[in-house]
Amino acid sequence: MALQTLDELTENFALFDNWEDRYAYLIDLGKQLPPMTESLKTDENIVRGCTSQVWLVAQIENGKFIFSADSDAQIVKGLVYLLLSAFQGKSSTDIIAMDIEQAFNRIGLHQHLSPNRRNGFYAMVERIRALAAQS
Repeated sequence: MALQTLDELTENFALFDNWEDRYAYLIDLGKQLPPMTESLKTDENIVRGCTSQVWLVAQIENGKFIFSADSDAQIVKGLVYLLLSAFQGKSSTDIIAMDIEQAFNRIGLHQHLSPNRRNGFYAMVERIRALAAQS
């Protein structure tokens, strides 16, 4: 299943008038996440800094990152979907250079996430950037 692009997601979020509907959409996105193999849900794949459990792994194919991720929380699964939409199939150079904060400010997430979720979101971003830097 192909993920929507960040531009498509930004347009879709703009269709909703209130944040209750946007949260419902975020939860729906999380339900569309490609499934993660249970054997990958290990302590070494947990993203530190998230209140919820988030597992994230990366493979590199032809110089491009392929991420697999999951969470035990529905809204966080939606955030994972957004991050995968932004970073899936990108090179390490593209990942490190991407201004993900600006992209998510356009959606308006920065002002509507709780501090814990915002911290967890940035912990996921930092994990992705660290994996890209190691390659």
